[in-house]
Amino acid sequence: MSDDFNMSMRKFLKQVGVTSQQTIEDAMRDKGLEATAGKSFNAKVVLTVDGLDVEHVVTGTIKGRDE
Repeated sequence: MSDDFNMSMRKFLKQVGVTSQQTIEDAMRDKGLEATAGKSFNAKVVLTVDGLDVEHVVTGTIKGRDE
């Protein structure tokens, strides 16, 4: 694959990772420590790529902070 492809892929994935983490942290903060401490939250990300017929689903669990 080309350098341009690799750079654009890395830039996109970095943006996804950073903005997703910020969004989750903001949501946890808004909900409050009492509501999230010691709890687990199911998470799902659906990635689609127009023109490539790609739909990739990633699921996981995010644990709230300890009290």
